[in-house]
Amino acid sequence: MLGWLKAAAARGRAVDQMERALISVPLNVAEGAYSRGKNRQARFQSAAASARETLACLETAQAMGFIGPLDPELGALFHRVIGTLVRLIEPRR
Repeated sequence: MLGWLKAAAARGRAVDQMERALISVPLNVAEGAYSRGKNRQARFQSAAASARETLACLETAQAMGFIGPLDPELGALFHRVIGTLVRLIEPRR
């Protein structure tokens, strides 16, 4: 019984962490859109990191058997968003 409670608590913490990371993505993108210079880069960096953290939460939940297989379209969308944000962070050459 104690093992089940610990697993349920771990799932709850993982869900909470994923929700915070997911909410952070559009908020940082919105803030970055109206920022300048290094603040802009920092906001887009935070958004990219939060998007990757959300994807990692989903991948971990799948690996632990908390959820089924990740929809490939969802995974591709996360990678597209992350790639776009990385391009916004990188200085133009």
